[in-house]
Amino acid sequence: MNSVKVLDCTLRDGGYCNSWKFGYENIKKIIKGLCESGINIIECGFLTNKIKYDPDISKFNNISQAEKIIPENINRKNFVLMLNYGEYNPEDLPEYNNLSPLDGLRLAFHKKDMAEALKLCRKIQDKGYKLYIQAMVSLNYSDSEFLNLIDQVNLIQPHAFYIVDSFGAMKGRELTRLFYMTENNLNKNIYIGFHSHNNLQLAYSNAQKILSESTRNNLILDTAVYGMGRGAGNLNTELFVEYLNENILIDDDAKHYKINPLLNIIDEVLNDFYQRNYWGYSLPNYISAVHNAHPNYAGWLAEKNTLTVENMNEIFDMMDEDKKNSFDKNYISELYKRYMSAGSIHEEHTADLIKNISGKKILLIAPGKSSLTERDRVIEFAKRDDVINISVNFEYKYIETDYIFISNLRRYRELDPAKKFKCIVTSNIVDDGIYLRVKYSSLSNSEGFVSDNAGLMAIKFFMNYEIDGIYLAGFDGYSHDTFENYADDKMTVITKNAIFDTMNEGMQKILNEYSSEISIKYLTEPMHVKI
Repeated sequence: MNSVKVLDCTLRDGGYCNSWKFGYENIKKIIKGLCESGINIIECGFLTNKIKYDPDISKFNNISQAEKIIPENINRKNFVLMLNYGEYNPEDLPEYNNLSPLDGLRLAFHKKDMAEALKLCRKIQDKGYKLYIQAMVSLNYSDSEFLNLIDQVNLIQPHAFYIVDSFGAMKGRELTRLFYMTENNLNKNIYIGFHSHNNLQLAYSNAQKILSESTRNNLILDTAVYGMGRGAGNLNTELFVEYLNENILIDDDAKHYKINPLLNIIDEVLNDFYQRNYWGYSLPNYISAVHNAHPNYAGWLAEKNTLTVENMNEIFDMMDEDKKNSFDKNYISELYKRYMSAGSIHEEHTADLIKNISGKKILLIAPGKSSLTERDRVIEFAKRDDVINISVNFEYKYIETDYIFISNLRRYRELDPAKKFKCIVTSNIVDDGIYLRVKYSSLSNSEGFVSDNAGLMAIKFFMNYEIDGIYLAGFDGYSHDTFENYADDKMTVITKNAIFDTMNEGMQKILNEYSSEISIKYLTEPMHVKI
């Protein structure tokens, strides 16, 4: 085997987990630890014109900003930055300064931009930098397209050409196919790089597979400390270099990597980010890999907390192939609305409902914690003759409610089938024997994460009838302490604190709008959302 080098991309790919807000001192600490460990190539972050420079963020507007985070008096080079195609003008690059340790630039591009991106590659190389060509989502290339790309790369003669598993979808056979095409056709003086993601938990085994292949080219494998990276993360630096230490002869002097500096980075810096915004294997990341789609799509759908796995797969099946590579929030939002609105309505019992609720007070019982802690108040109010009781997205076990309003298929499946005869459901829920099925789109609102919040949909539904006001129990909003959010711990949803905050703001805004049209009062003590 020829030379094997490790490129650590913690500060660049890991930045997707914390919006690149590592903090200036932490950025320097990470680089210092990587240097002490002996990592061959260190990626310091992104080079971009898209944001204003902030020293606490590992994104830079020019080379000199990035040079400030590299330890002084260091006697090594091999520090790099990444450019996403279209986010930086190579004309703004200075000529490479031989005294600078930052000697390499990586250009990442999708297949649709290949021709123009390769022109930029030449401009970067003409400036004197080591050029790394990153063919994003390499699985999207047919054999003939990939061979044509390699031919173009050979004409440029970069430092490295990468096979990139952008969505963690690459299995052994697919990796072998791309690697053999590369190894047999790429100029032998060009490094073969491999960048993996861990959506299918294959990053470590795929890296070992590449090392097991006999090749005339030198290799570069990308890693990140603690596997920090978007979605399911990357190949773990600390795991991979330990494997190299034990199994592979490293470079000319067989110098082994030091593990302790990497563990210190985890302990002193990354653990805090991990606790605040978990990365790693998850069902949404698995689903995105199976569909070879950007992981943010699955993450967005998962954060709705309204879909089963089958629902998510069906939405992915609706996606256009050319939309899968780059996350488009508006696109996935429209797909979601289309999917949720597809079912038919069932209004056979509308007249019966109108008769039952006309002139009555509506008590909506959501599953928030206060529906448990203040259950005596709820039970007492529910006994009144002028009150109709409706639980929302769950069965309230302290009283027998008159109806159950459900917009969430996951919650519907958890319900006792014997109760569906009194269920008022939205049209995304298709089943026989329900009381009423109403049009999903008619009850949604425009407020982002709470556009189809079940409680808000229930309020909007009953606002359409002649009732004597709406009373709310368990409409608490969301605490950062996730186990304080539900009366039943089994309903607990874990998500980012920022999303909880956004949901609270959205709920309060819509509640205030609705309360201007009909009397809405809290029966239980409001917590995180008030009118």
